[in-house]
Amino acid sequence: MPRIAYVNGRYVPHARAMVHVEDRGYQFADAVYEVCEVARGFIIDMPRHLDRLDRSLRELRIAWPMHRSALVTVLREVIRRNGVVNGMVYLQVSRGVAPRDHVFPAATVKPALVVTAKRTDPLAIARRAANGIKIITVPENRWERVDIKTVGLLPNALAKQQAKEAGAQEAWFVDPDGTVKEGGSTNAWIVSKDGRLVTRPADMGILRGITRATVMDVAKKLGLVVEERAFTVEEAKSAREAFITSATTVVMPVVEIDGTTVANGHPGSVSLTLREAFFDVAEKTVA
Repeated sequence: MPRIAYVNGRYVPHARAMVHVEDRGYQFADAVYEVCEVARGFIIDMPRHLDRLDRSLRELRIAWPMHRSALVTVLREVIRRNGVVNGMVYLQVSRGVAPRDHVFPAATVKPALVVTAKRTDPLAIARRAANGIKIITVPENRWERVDIKTVGLLPNALAKQQAKEAGAQEAWFVDPDGTVKEGGSTNAWIVSKDGRLVTRPADMGILRGITRATVMDVAKKLGLVVEERAFTVEEAKSAREAFITSATTVVMPVVEIDGTTVANGHPGSVSLTLREAFFDVAEKTVA
């Protein structure tokens, strides 16, 4: 089945999906995005993702490209045309196309919208979770407004490439005081010695992850305590467990940090239990 994308009002073959050379997302990273998991024919936590999209757009003073209900229709149609039962759907909104100038274009310039979807192999992802992943740490070098989900991801891409070259699957950004911020595309968690789930507060220092929020709901259902506070790299290395969360990984156990084995080097029971319970607790919208 050939892939289909939505680009500014048209469904087009993925290979011919193009934006204008003066789209501000291309020239200035003047754009925001969202990624929703598609699992078992459902879009996972879509209302929360669209609420965060609304916040990102407001923070950058970009208008919605269409009514929210119309956008939901587009998301569903792109998923349907691509035959995605398990995978992801990606949407990006830029300020639009205008002659290159740093200041905002006239209000008459319409925001640009792109939506794509792709299938993933849930069995392959499950195998990775069963083995756990390795991460490295890198110094924080991003702008302060990482709470806005913009497409300005060059530091993230460099960090994840550094992780790949080190034989790892993710990189955690670390502040000068040694505390962990978040991953290149994930939120960071540990399980303390006394069984508390610890993750950094979602203020302007990290992205308020949607999967992160749902994991808190899962933890509550399971009777687990969540503690929002900073933790250091050294605390993570000596933790009972460590894991990451995102729409594309859900809950993914971490078994090694900067070459140091976490606990016994195998995925822990807490992270695996959270992963197992996630689908039942997450909000599901028929795709």
